[in-house]
Amino acid sequence: MDLADIDLGDPERFVDSVPHEWFAFLRREAPVQWHPDPDGFAEGFWSVTRYDDCVGVNRDYEHFSSYRSTALFHDMDDENLAQQRMMMLNMDPPMHTRYRRLVNKGFTPRMIRDLEAKVVASTDSILDAVCEAGSADFVEQISAELPLQVIADLMGVPQDDRHLVFDWSNKMIGSEDPEYQLGPDAGAQAAMELFAYADELCAKKRLDPHEDLFSVLTQAEIDGDQLTQLELDLFFLLLAVAGNETTRNLISGAMVAFFDNPGQWERLRADRSLLPSAVEEMLRYVSPVMHFRRSATADVVIGDQKVSEGDKVVFWHISANRDETVFADPDTFDIARTPNNHMAFGGGGPHFCLGANLARMEIRVMFDRLLDRVPDIRLDGEVQRLRSNFINGVKHIPVAFSPSAPLGR
Repeated sequence: MDLADIDLGDPERFVDSVPHEWFAFLRREAPVQWHPDPDGFAEGFWSVTRYDDCVGVNRDYEHFSSYRSTALFHDMDDENLAQQRMMMLNMDPPMHTRYRRLVNKGFTPRMIRDLEAKVVASTDSILDAVCEAGSADFVEQISAELPLQVIADLMGVPQDDRHLVFDWSNKMIGSEDPEYQLGPDAGAQAAMELFAYADELCAKKRLDPHEDLFSVLTQAEIDGDQLTQLELDLFFLLLAVAGNETTRNLISGAMVAFFDNPGQWERLRADRSLLPSAVEEMLRYVSPVMHFRRSATADVVIGDQKVSEGDKVVFWHISANRDETVFADPDTFDIARTPNNHMAFGGGGPHFCLGANLARMEIRVMFDRLLDRVPDIRLDGEVQRLRSNFINGVKHIPVAFSPSAPLGR
């Protein structure tokens, strides 16, 4: 293998599988590598692949800015950049700190705990809908449904509208996958429709607030400071995508990992006390968000590599979570792995995932109910992956299992 063979900017290279052999080569030979930029907007970007370097870049907001050019891989024009900078994902402290303090008003641990009974009920309802058939598309009928229902409940979106959110989310995050794109402007059109929906929803919440997140956020105030309507719209978009796509693809990718490692499924069936460590291993092994981007705010050193002010820096969670110097046998899916200090949620710092506890709870509940209700679940066709170098995604997983009666009867 040669460095010239590696093209991490091409989403087509991620369709068959994540190119883990490339990342292993880079960690060993060029852990901070200058990579040509496929967009042509810049000369290139620094690709960061070792665990310690990735965690360091993520935490050091003073030298590696999300705000300057956003946390997203592709460069954008000034108009889009100005709007994207108002999303929490693309902020640096102190602006990020102010925004997060306001958002935390509606995202408390108690709120997450109170959701668990609904998550269990939703999971059973989802399995009720497929259990008699003995077969399903695991993604569309099972793993996609749970985060959709949970996010709808959390945000105060009527359940009848949840598939609107699913459709908008697919079009925005799957912008490089032909299955989700109806034209070159489909992603932008989906974002506009989602903003319009968020405007209408927030107006209703102001007039008739309930106990959901957006009812709280429309009223949230710290020292006279409130979220503007645009900030609420952007946070709605962030939750709709981040709270839906990441958990869906984690559950889907973990199911594939169990199909590839049936001994681990049987091990978990035999000892349910392994479920908490299994969830952490699913997060490490799948790493649904494969990278984020930063911009260097000054001349700085990453590892042994000098990086210049203004340079584009892309750090790869998917690689950090397979770093041989941190994880023993990193390519092995081991549900009892300990310690397991993965960085699927960012590796700490101000950008640590706001929904980490919610995601962990959804994953735990889903696999607990799958083990109880469809313990003989098996792959029944070809897995189809998402064309993306950003989301480690799966679009379709045909599965089969012994038919059973719904619990609701």
